Amino acid sequence: MPPIRTLSLAVALALPGLALAQDAATELDEVVVTSTRTAIALEDSLAPAQVIDRADIERSQATSLQDLLRGRAGINLTNAGGPGKQTSLFLRGTNSSHTLVLIDGVRVNSADFAAAAIPDLPLAQIDRIEIVRGPNSSLYGSEAIGGVIQIFTRRNQGTYAPHFQIGGGSNGLRQASAGFGGGGERGWFGADAAYQRTDGINACRGSVSQGRGCYADEPDRDGYRNVSASLRGGYKLTDTLTAEASALRAEGANRYDGYYNYTENVQQVLNGKVRYVPTDRFALTVNVGRSDNETDNYRNEVDHDSTHNTHRNTASAQADIGLGQDQLLTVGADWYIDHLDSTTDYAADSRRNTAGFVEYQGKFGAHQLQASVRNDDNEQFGNHTTGNLGWGMSFGRGFKLSATYGTGFKAPTFSDLYDPWSGNRDLEPEKSKSLNVGIAQNGDAWRWALDLYETRIDDLITYDGSSFAMVQVDEARIRGAEFTVDVTLAGWDLSAQLSHTDPRNRSASNNDKLLPRRARNTGRIDVDRAFGDFRVGATVNGAGYRYDELTNATRLGGFATADLRLEYAVTPEWTLLAKVDNVFDREYETIAWYNQPGREYGLSLRYQPKR
Repeated sequence: MPPIRTLSLAVALALPGLALAQDAATELDEVVVTSTRTAIALEDSLAPAQVIDRADIERSQATSLQDLLRGRAGINLTNAGGPGKQTSLFLRGTNSSHTLVLIDGVRVNSADFAAAAIPDLPLAQIDRIEIVRGPNSSLYGSEAIGGVIQIFTRRNQGTYAPHFQIGGGSNGLRQASAGFGGGGERGWFGADAAYQRTDGINACRGSVSQGRGCYADEPDRDGYRNVSASLRGGYKLTDTLTAEASALRAEGANRYDGYYNYTENVQQVLNGKVRYVPTDRFALTVNVGRSDNETDNYRNEVDHDSTHNTHRNTASAQADIGLGQDQLLTVGADWYIDHLDSTTDYAADSRRNTAGFVEYQGKFGAHQLQASVRNDDNEQFGNHTTGNLGWGMSFGRGFKLSATYGTGFKAPTFSDLYDPWSGNRDLEPEKSKSLNVGIAQNGDAWRWALDLYETRIDDLITYDGSSFAMVQVDEARIRGAEFTVDVTLAGWDLSAQLSHTDPRNRSASNNDKLLPRRARNTGRIDVDRAFGDFRVGATVNGAGYRYDELTNATRLGGFATADLRLEYAVTPEWTLLAKVDNVFDREYETIAWYNQPGREYGLSLRYQPKR
């Protein structure tokens, strides 16, 4: 892609209110910015990537982010007892702390546990999700060994108008969302609010006397409540200078089983961006942001026990320089500082990281090249240099062959090191090497891709359920394959995503055993079709067996679930939606002793003006 087109497209994406006026933004079917930190066509991404837009979210009728992501290529999910409960996402067999999650460019992984609070991120506030599989430490630093997931909050285009949705369902589910927004030639603005509450299910079938699960006998419903709001806006100050800002806050209240049985959580993200584009061959972007993860734990739902708050302030500057036809150089710097405020006394409660990176993208006829290098100076663990090299070649009938190699690292978290029950102060940063080879083909109404990969992680940090402590595996070797296909056939939209991963422990004590809680085989099939004012759809999710701990002593069986959905457009603005999840009422667990919902029904009404 020529640098002129790349830069203009990046500007269009940075200003959603202006995107409709940009030819570059409408010429491409799909755009991704996360894989290179610049806007490129999805088919030009050398790293395997997937985009889920607002239309996909609404069509799925998912009620949570984990339900939306479940079964997608490379993704393994575990959940501790239903809506709002602790959820871990393993991307390509790596740890949950190896997937960097961004919201509007701001890092939101907890500054302590290094994983994002997926259950508390409300779908009602999300416009678009980009999933990039494979190492991206050379562009993003720590926490990107397995990949990067970037979430963009809702955007507003066209005439200012309101929208809302209200609904309910099984297990006392009730939810409502509403918003207002739009954009003109110079700027855009929007605001949204959402409420979700469920009585939940009995999260854990544990036992005190038998010493299993959550070590509690509490056969009750464990409910969840989430209240969220977001604001965003942007303005074109001059022909070359634009500014925008966004804010998201989600407050969760969660009941579960165990020593603590009630928590109140706050997830908050603030972001500000200024972009300067004086010529077609140069763009400068400056970002500042802050993410907050705050938790209050209670015993017996009323007795406050502890507070655990983390805060991360971030800043970055990035210059995109067009060197010539189809040649782009990106130079940037990132800075962030983590703070921990907890009633638990940790030996350290703050840490700073400063980084610089350089990336080159070029096309030479049928060939494509991407190379990047980054150095992170971590206040506690010193300097770490990571790099990526990617090559692609396009040939006849829409085929493309690609190969990428990348290195990564992740610094141990405060909890890994200093938690009084499971911490290990001898932990060192994890380091990784990854290779991916892929082949894909794009047609007018279809696309398929096959990717094969191997990742080796030295000094892998993981939790040992038998010793109740963080341990460092000498080496882990993860091999896998992913096959995806999207096709429109006889009016039906079909999407299939099949993944195989073989995450092997290479330590002396558990050599060749599978890393815990990761299914070797997962799959997802989505089928949808419109019949006039009606739209019908189905999703089948499946996962093979997995083990619950490092020793592979507890095996959890595989499962498959089927969901059905129906839409009826009463008018062009009003839509009635109905769904049945887990139609066959399958019983399964992704964490030993923690239940999952059975068959559930849902009904909702949506108002959304056509723009």
